[in-house]
Amino acid sequence: MLKKILRGLFTIIGLLFGYFIGESLLKSNLLVELNHFQNSPIKTVLFLILSTLSFGFILFIISPWITFIIIKIMDYVEKSIQRLPANEVISGTLGGILGLAISALFVNLLARVPVLGVPLAVVVAVIMGALGANIGLRKRDDIMNLFSGLKKAGSGSKDKKGKGYKADPKILDTSVIIDGRIFDLCQTGFIEGTLVIPNFVLEELRHIADSSDGLKRNRGRRGLDVLNKIQKELNIDVQIYEKDFPDIAEVDSKLLKLAQVLSGKVITNDYNLNKVAEFQGVPVLNINELANAIKPVVLPGEEMRIQIVKDGKESNQGVAYLDDGTMIVVEGGKKHIGEIVDVTVTSVLQTAAGRMIFAKQKENFE
Repeated sequence: MLKKILRGLFTIIGLLFGYFIGESLLKSNLLVELNHFQNSPIKTVLFLILSTLSFGFILFIISPWITFIIIKIMDYVEKSIQRLPANEVISGTLGGILGLAISALFVNLLARVPVLGVPLAVVVAVIMGALGANIGLRKRDDIMNLFSGLKKAGSGSKDKKGKGYKADPKILDTSVIIDGRIFDLCQTGFIEGTLVIPNFVLEELRHIADSSDGLKRNRGRRGLDVLNKIQKELNIDVQIYEKDFPDIAEVDSKLLKLAQVLSGKVITNDYNLNKVAEFQGVPVLNINELANAIKPVVLPGEEMRIQIVKDGKESNQGVAYLDDGTMIVVEGGKKHIGEIVDVTVTSVLQTAAGRMIFAKQKENFE
């Protein structure tokens, strides 16, 4: 259908073009000097008809080739646009329009320059449009953040009243996926909003799963299994984020940039990533910090019954563990390895790795 429409359109253009060419030739000095069409309206009409039909026929014959080229160009442009994310198309278009609007301020002045004015104005307009589109693409994240900020500002009153509230997206990093506890955490319902899994994190997981090192390979495969379980077994929205940041090399830096773009939070158990995110002002949910926060509080002087399982680093020390993995160091407990004893807490030490409890046997403490 499109081919027929274009062929008919080109034929009409050829007819009009032939008529205007014929009319221009009749007024040209060459035909006026020949005086062949003067005082002969029939010849003039026949010449115009012949010129009109000739150019119309020519355009009708060559229109399939022109149509083929136009359709090819349209398909190429369409496929190229489809490969681009929507935010890049929008930001590039806005940048191009802004560049053309700026060029319009001085294009009229350039067009007045004799001979080269019009071509120069066209070239400047094209360059400004391309420059604006390029700047728009490079600043697409900032443009999208601007729009999202305006949207949040406009809907702020609704959020305060509890209407239209939407939780921030949660972006998973590689370490927390491999760790596996994120599945149990999501299962409890404490995680709200969309879980965002970046494509570059999936690529890193795939490389780990394909590693020649057996330990790394098992960790990578466990991470992929955790993702499949989250997607299949849990009633939570999971989104694969396809976009990458080719100008950023490290995965951790890409995660922080993505959190800024989406106005989301990074879920991790990586201590170093946590510190870098705090420095950059990116909100982070650390699984290890959560685990330490929900451990039962133990105060000095409390009594508990434990089983000493091994000796400690210092002489005469024994080590036991609570159900949540908290380590208890018992003074004089080395000789009671394998036994269940009553102890009294003497002090509690909170470290970056977790909580450590120091205790003495109850009878020794007294």
